[in-house]
Amino acid sequence: MLAKFWFYILPPVLIVGQFISERLLDRPTLEFMYSELGLYENLQFLVLVAAVLVALATFVRMDRRADLLMTAWVAIAAFCCVYVAGEEISWGQHFVGWGTPDFWTHLNDQNETNLHNTSAWLDQKPRLILMIGVAVGGLIIPLVRKIRPAALPARFNAFYPSSALWVVAALAIGVHLLDKVVEGAGLNLFERTSEMQELCFYYFVLLYLLGLYRRLPR
Repeated sequence: MLAKFWFYILPPVLIVGQFISERLLDRPTLEFMYSELGLYENLQFLVLVAAVLVALATFVRMDRRADLLMTAWVAIAAFCCVYVAGEEISWGQHFVGWGTPDFWTHLNDQNETNLHNTSAWLDQKPRLILMIGVAVGGLIIPLVRKIRPAALPARFNAFYPSSALWVVAALAIGVHLLDKVVEGAGLNLFERTSEMQELCFYYFVLLYLLGLYRRLPR
């Protein structure tokens, strides 16, 4: 029952709850909620920190000599989570409040000490790669596993996400697609849909890493 809560109940409750709250809250409250020190930036950071801890625990716990490919995969996952977590808080600038060096303000379009606001290759392209990964791992692989499991190479069984992640993946992709539809009508699904989508992405990664931790032999 606890697993069902984390996989099936919590994600849609958060999405629906945010949709309702945005229709009830006033503008200043919404702006603070989505600010750099607001609810969603902090939630994203905490989820990523949890993902880093799980990845490190998996790396320490697993037999690193038994499968070098999996060892590299977990190490890359830990590094990426550390990088994204640091970028989300501009490596502490949002908490400490230091000023951005003058030379960096010419490179960063948000005047922050991070890399993802300096180039689309460090912002939009990684986001697209993550979206594709969530779609493949959370939607396509579970579908193939259900209708034609033999099509999935057995060599990578340990890498495949749990089929239960389809809910989080569907919400992450669905929120993005639905926002594009209503945007064409001049409406907004959320005040900042990208923040909701990123939270779903990071939560997907956290649950995926937890699955690896539980599956991999010591």
